[in-house]
Amino acid sequence: MIPACDRYWLKNAHLPLPLLAHGASSPILPPETQQPLCDDFQLVDIEIVNGVIATIASAGKAPEGHPSVDLCSGIVLPCFVDLHTHLDKGHVWERTPNPDCTFNRAIATTQADAQKYWDAEDVYRRMEFGLQCSYAHGTRALRTHLDAAGEQGTLSFGVFKALQTAWVDRLILQAASLVSLDYYLTPKGEPLADRVAELNGILGGVAYMNPEIEAQVDRTFTLAKARNLDLDFHADETNDPNSTTLRIIAEAAMRHQFQGQIVCGHCCSLAVQDPETAQRTIALVKDAGIGIVSLPMCNLYLQDRQTGRTPRWRGVTLLHELKQAGVPVAIASDNCRDPFHGFGDHDGLQVFSLSVKIAHLDRPYGAWCRAITSNPADLMGLPTVGRIEVGLPADLVLFKARRYSELLSRSQHDRVVLRSGRAINTTLPDYAELDDVIDKT
Repeated sequence: MIPACDRYWLKNAHLPLPLLAHGASSPILPPETQQPLCDDFQLVDIEIVNGVIATIASAGKAPEGHPSVDLCSGIVLPCFVDLHTHLDKGHVWERTPNPDCTFNRAIATTQADAQKYWDAEDVYRRMEFGLQCSYAHGTRALRTHLDAAGEQGTLSFGVFKALQTAWVDRLILQAASLVSLDYYLTPKGEPLADRVAELNGILGGVAYMNPEIEAQVDRTFTLAKARNLDLDFHADETNDPNSTTLRIIAEAAMRHQFQGQIVCGHCCSLAVQDPETAQRTIALVKDAGIGIVSLPMCNLYLQDRQTGRTPRWRGVTLLHELKQAGVPVAIASDNCRDPFHGFGDHDGLQVFSLSVKIAHLDRPYGAWCRAITSNPADLMGLPTVGRIEVGLPADLVLFKARRYSELLSRSQHDRVVLRSGRAINTTLPDYAELDDVIDKT
């Protein structure tokens, strides 16, 4: 399908306007030449030269006689950016399922699996399986949280570093440490922060409500500032309206005058608090410059789960309210096939498709396509990733679907993924590749 040459055109491509260089007010296409819009898509021709986007022109402007492929109004997206994953935990479901699929049992079950099975080969094989899925589906950049306490941290960080080197030409990989924040008040906290700095990683952790939470958050900020590290917190992953760690983190960010990037994930309790409390927290988050990453699939799976009882809410945070307040919002895949989420395939489109349905990110769709592309890229410090712009690499995902209603109704398993203008092999790894890893019981 894709011409095997260094210069060719993608003709009649449907591009979401929010993903063009300047969004809906982009001067790339003169108003008099623009085609009628549908769902904020623009019909364009894209010239790719030596793996780089050389031209974006209104459809019909591509010169005749040049190698080209007609996309017939198919949608073109930039490659996905997955801001929040847990690769080290992934793909253990068949050997260590969560008995009741609750959050607390997920923690206990994961710890049991780690103590019994995790060694360098086990973690490497499962993490690489996740990377293979992400790459084939069209992901360009990914951040994984790594269980970082004690010997487990030494193991996980060593495996991550090896994978980061092995995949450097295919995926941009970032690692965030994952411990409960009380860990940073112990003598082990400073050496962990040093290890994160050596890896050029992100200092992270899980914030739980407890009498020392403010001291724990302050210590985490102090360690990060001393090493010029960004921060990434798990916050308020609960349906308890009294869980307010997001507010505590925002207040600490302003108190410390923190200049690095802060990301907070989950923030579920925000959706079950009274409107006035939630709006005060959102305003603080905006003032503190915090980005929010929602994990709709995992939170839908875990939150409000009680055996034999239908869940009463969807588990997601206040995505619309955060976006309306000007807070940068992303969505991500989180856990895949492990005790925290029994499903998932590291597919950015699946994340977007289910998020649209879970959180009503449609009618209008607006700029929600940025939540799995340019917004997480910005929060990862990757200003040239997750967007479509002249001069950037042609890292694109091509779909036959022409409208959102088509894109989000089928799996799009026949998508074409371009990396630097070349089509990659999108064959997904076979689950059987992990049989010898999973069948250790």
